[in-house]
Amino acid sequence: MTEKENSLFNAIQQTPNLRSGLVDTLIAQIESGDLAPGQRLPTEQAIMAATGVSRTVVREALAALRAKGLITTRQGLGAFVSSDPAPRSFAIVPTDLESIEEVLSVLELRMGIEVEAAGLAALRRTDEDLARMEAKLDALDASILAGGTGSEEDFAFHRTILVATHNSYYARLIDAFGAAMIPRQWAHFETMGPGERAQHMGRMRREHRAIFTAIREQDPNAARRKLREHLMKSAARFAELRERTGHTGG
Repeated sequence: MTEKENSLFNAIQQTPNLRSGLVDTLIAQIESGDLAPGQRLPTEQAIMAATGVSRTVVREALAALRAKGLITTRQGLGAFVSSDPAPRSFAIVPTDLESIEEVLSVLELRMGIEVEAAGLAALRRTDEDLARMEAKLDALDASILAGGTGSEEDFAFHRTILVATHNSYYARLIDAFGAAMIPRQWAHFETMGPGERAQHMGRMRREHRAIFTAIREQDPNAARRKLREHLMKSAARFAELRERTGHTGG
């Protein structure tokens, strides 16, 4: 591997999730042109030597790039940067959230999107929007009472807020992310006792209802504040979990 090729992988050294770190590094190099269309990628062995990651991690990263249309493989020749890559797209899938650090990054992204959306929803919501929001909150309550995590219902409620902006790009954006925006796989519900679980779910219910009330009362400042508080409290809980368990990476 040349000195230039070796330098391509320096960025993954501080990344908790090695697979996603390698994927992100290669995507950045492809999009910047450092890895040009048609250029052959270093061999699996060379990437392993440069990064210290396992062959499995390298193969998973290359598979992810193939799925995105950014590289192609040729039998017996190796992997090459696509000459005509697929249009850039962005999505968050559950396998992207393999560390608490990544969950916190997603929550930070959500704050940037959903806080302003809540303010717009408060200004623009219709009676039909309010009915949809309330129905999703009722479904969330029912899921929790039945012993579920309510993750799908939680996502559906947040989506109704974006729909209530009456700016279709908000809903299209959250649909691109999907339910992975609600990172319940890290909530550790299975380790909670009945009392702790009830307390946690009750707190979440109150936070959602406060957001709904602000939107219903057409108070954009309160809607933004309550949505921000909700996501910041979620971030604080995950940060506490990180400190308690010492778990940062997948």
